[in-house]
Amino acid sequence: MLAAAANTDVILERDTHTIILTRVLAAPCEQVFEAWTRPEHVACWWDPSGEPLAECEIDLRPGGAFRFVNRHPPGAHQFAGVYREIAPPRHLIFEAMGAIGRVILNETGGKTLLTVRIECGSAERFEQYLKMGIDTGTAKTLDNFVVYVGAMAQRTSSARSDAPSKGE
Repeated sequence: MLAAAANTDVILERDTHTIILTRVLAAPCEQVFEAWTRPEHVACWWDPSGEPLAECEIDLRPGGAFRFVNRHPPGAHQFAGVYREIAPPRHLIFEAMGAIGRVILNETGGKTLLTVRIECGSAERFEQYLKMGIDTGTAKTLDNFVVYVGAMAQRTSSARSDAPSKGE
């Protein structure tokens, strides 16, 4: 189970019916994008509780579907949608639960600013999402993501330092 570090900024834009979440990750965009889009990674951090997913399917292409199933309670919580636009390693757009999700990555000085925009489309859906706890649940998920990507970056850095140099 991941031990999350809570630092996700959440902005609720009632006039545009949008939930915006941001985090800074100590990793380059390419690594962040990979951790967000490869099932072997997503399965490790997606569930807000920090538990690995029971199922994680990703068909990463425009029109391709994704489906994530939480482990507890078995089969009760599922998140599924369709990718609309994919531009590695800077952004992806998907449709899920009647909303449009945008994941935007901007790299600065070796770190990545991650912005997740959940565009609900109407005041009613926006309020429904807030009642469901989408804002707090997604914030917890992003906290997990930061911990996971940090560990992933450490493993990559260790692997590079353990590799023999060309002169050996």
